Amino acid sequence: MRASAKRRASVLAILMMLEGGGAAAQAQNPVGAAPAEDGRPPAVAPLFEQPGVLTPRGKLVLEPSLQFGYSSSNRVVLVGYTIIPALLIGLVDVREVKRNTSTGALTGRYGLSNRGELEVKVPYVYRSDSTVSREIFTGTGVDRVFDTSGRGVGDAELALRYQLNEGGADRAYYVAGLRVKSRTGTDPFSVVTDCSQRCVGPNATGTGLPLELPTGSGFYAVQPSLTWLYPSDPAILFGSVSYLKNFKRSGLSRKVLNGEWEPLGTVAPGDVVGFNFGLGLALNERALISFGYDHSSIARTRQNGVPVQGSVRTQLGTLLLGFSYRINDKRTLNIAVGAGLTRDTPDVQLSLRLPFTF
Repeated sequence: MRASAKRRASVLAILMMLEGGGAAAQAQNPVGAAPAEDGRPPAVAPLFEQPGVLTPRGKLVLEPSLQFGYSSSNRVVLVGYTIIPALLIGLVDVREVKRNTSTGALTGRYGLSNRGELEVKVPYVYRSDSTVSREIFTGTGVDRVFDTSGRGVGDAELALRYQLNEGGADRAYYVAGLRVKSRTGTDPFSVVTDCSQRCVGPNATGTGLPLELPTGSGFYAVQPSLTWLYPSDPAILFGSVSYLKNFKRSGLSRKVLNGEWEPLGTVAPGDVVGFNFGLGLALNERALISFGYDHSSIARTRQNGVPVQGSVRTQLGTLLLGFSYRINDKRTLNIAVGAGLTRDTPDVQLSLRLPFTF
């Protein structure tokens, strides 16, 4: 019983140090006594978008971050008819796509109270795609490469989080969140698409690929979420559930070659249901390590009330590993690595965060 109490006190002391209490927390408590709890959720090495620890009342946190993602996919399109199972008459289009995305962001969080915080995030996005394709049965054995890129301000975000309960040792913390995403980034419908008149349908001409990549989604969105953290000596269990609602747009048109526009009508991107969970461990009074899994299920996109041709429900699964190191009472270095487990998920994701507390 005494050993368990001592371990619990030790874990709470480490968590208080990692939350920014530092020397102040030690000075206010006698030697050998655990520091008083401040009622906020414990710190974990960040893996997901939502942080675990809320910003203390009256404090400001500025967090520059850099994220890199890489993905590749192969696609084989058969256009023709089959005489026997082993013989195809027509066109075989083999296409390989390699995609690199780098996002730098500046995030500001302000503690409205001991239980609530406000967050503003402004990203800057650089994207580059390379599409390598070869058409068989066209008399050529040369790969064709289609390169395109885009850079600029992404979609700014505003978020509000509130801790619902007191929590504590062996008691779960619950944090409700609401995130609103704007469309300040480059609209995907305003960039020029490689089509002469139409990109879809029987009269489609061109590759249908954008000549410049957008930096935003082109749609407003709102995302409520619920995060829970459960301190369990010597680890911290955490997870969240969320629902991202994308708002449809009407009267849309896509810009194609020669300054022409292809009418699209009403487009409603699929909503996203997401959940994640993980485990955090304190290695010492300065270092934390976390393991987690993140999953998102994206519904089909609809155009004029009907599903877009070729659009299906997409499953994104990512395995994550995070490391956090407290440099001092005001600065913490956070690193996370993600590996895609499903075909549509980026192959690898790397993120670096360096929050400053004022």
